[in-house]
Amino acid sequence: MSQATSPTTRDTVRFMLDGEVVSVSGLPPTTTVLEYLRDTAGRTGTKEGCSEGDCGACTVVLGELAADGHGIDYRAVNSCVRFLPTIDGKELITVESLQAADGRLHPVQRAMVDCHGSQCGFCTPGFVMSLFALYLERESPTREQVIGALAGNLCRCTGYRPIIDAGCRMAQYPEPARWSRKDAQSAGRAQQLRALQRTAPGPTLRFPGFQAPRSLDELASVLAAAPDSLLLAGGTDIGLLATKHLHDLPALVYLGAVPELQQIRSSDAGLCIGAGVPLSAAWPALLELYPALAEQAARFASPPVCNSATLCGNIANGSPIGDSMPALIALGAELELRHGARQRRIPLERLYLGYQKKDLAPGEFILSVLVPLPKPGRLFASYKLAKRIDQDISAVCAAFAVHVTDGGVASARLAYGGMAAIPARAPNAEQALVGQPWSEATIESAIAALATDFTPLTDSRASRSYRLRAAGSMLRRFYLQHTGRTLRLRVTDPASAVELT
Repeated sequence: MSQATSPTTRDTVRFMLDGEVVSVSGLPPTTTVLEYLRDTAGRTGTKEGCSEGDCGACTVVLGELAADGHGIDYRAVNSCVRFLPTIDGKELITVESLQAADGRLHPVQRAMVDCHGSQCGFCTPGFVMSLFALYLERESPTREQVIGALAGNLCRCTGYRPIIDAGCRMAQYPEPARWSRKDAQSAGRAQQLRALQRTAPGPTLRFPGFQAPRSLDELASVLAAAPDSLLLAGGTDIGLLATKHLHDLPALVYLGAVPELQQIRSSDAGLCIGAGVPLSAAWPALLELYPALAEQAARFASPPVCNSATLCGNIANGSPIGDSMPALIALGAELELRHGARQRRIPLERLYLGYQKKDLAPGEFILSVLVPLPKPGRLFASYKLAKRIDQDISAVCAAFAVHVTDGGVASARLAYGGMAAIPARAPNAEQALVGQPWSEATIESAIAALATDFTPLTDSRASRSYRLRAAGSMLRRFYLQHTGRTLRLRVTDPASAVELT
């Protein structure tokens, strides 16, 4: 970070920690927040468990100025896959931050002690920080809200019950002056806000291997000049390249400092979600239009992952088992792309040309995803099949958007993940539906056509035959769900498929 900077750039990462502004320079751009805390700052309360955002032992809380500049939004994130330069201008809170200067424990910590929520203690700091983020957000969280907040934290010892009890009890303790809840008007909160306003980034952060443009035009110019750069959003995938695969990454261009990419806009054309919008904001906006995505949103990832990861990042990653793409493809979503000064729009399904091959020119990037508004008569649902409810990758993911009118199928969009090298539609199954009665016989015909649409792989998550059966069962479930029929099961042979009677 020693290269000369112009008046419009700087090479020092600045963030707030325990009320003080910390300036860091000279570290590699892929230094994670966890590595900084443990190896540089000497804050060893934050633990390393998995180094991939799965176990939650590394959880910290980030505070960021609200869009109106008059408040602070706090969210839990995984520090093990979050690169340090991406917290520039933010507030970093660790488990060491919670204890008062006179030694008193924070209500979250007190509740963990009183409810016997810690045994070996290794995972405890991460649980405390996830509960702390919930404490700041909700005055009296319900048991279900506590369980949801802890979905990204794993423990081998306690069985979780005492930790959940602590989360339900933490609001009963006297509130500390410093870490007051979201809506509290306290001197401590006002002081934190003023300090963070002073810390907020000014000139563009730029040093060898990393830069964070401050506008769309600057971002487009940077990528046009260095098209081989790696575009970084939440880093929940890219972080693994450094922490697990030990890759030397190309120069990183961070889009989290571009205000235009952090916006969600609604219009007659649909819901436009910017490339920098985290999943924790994107999912609620989608659910307002499509409540049928509720289960998908709840199972997509843990809160710390969703607080960093972006919807457009999931799209750009293009994994064949990425859970957002089937639903968006089924709904007919489009992408806004930019290359230099030129912009274009393409259907989302056209982005994927093959495994990890995309219709993006060097230096071209995603501006936003545009999701169409609901249409009268269109039936929609999305399903995920995995070995676990939470924190698991899909074996098969499916989404269906079918327009039914006068008892017949006018149009159909069936999209699957986990069935091919890319998220893809099922054209033969769609053809078997369109123009036919909305009936069980038509559905069975479409299910049979799925075998001509896909030749799925056998891997550790599922066999080829299992995936084909599951894909058909999901379509059958969709039909039953939208016709109000009940499902009775009959097994004719232990090795056979379950049959509808």
